[in-house]
Amino acid sequence: QVQLVESGGGLVQAGGSLRLSCAASGRTFSTYRMGWFRQAPGKEREFVAAITWNGGTTYYADSVKGRFAISRDNAKNTGNLQMNSLKPEDTAVYYCALGLSLGLPRDRRQYNYWGQGTQVTVSS
Repeated sequence: QVQLVESGGGLVQAGGSLRLSCAASGRTFSTYRMGWFRQAPGKEREFVAAITWNGGTTYYADSVKGRFAISRDNAKNTGNLQMNSLKPEDTAVYYCALGLSLGLPRDRRQYNYWGQGTQVTVSS
């Protein structure tokens, strides 16, 4: 069993930055692909970014490409999402997730474990 805890959310003005962290319990963190998803009020949970187990490949939603950067530190069982040039439309609850599947990283069904989420609010 793996437990995930996100942190780093908050309120920021448009154009600002936030760094989200995801801390994982368990010794198998390094075997999982990690993803970040977000869910705005009244909308479905959507893919933001993902990174392979060794950090060798990253994936981004078009809406965040060039502004967000995903990373991980397997030695510390942590992952991060650096968010720059934030926009009001980035406002959502952000979730980290881990999955063993080799399916599409954008598909939330490929992830086995989810955190409780952290709120990000971007004011205009």
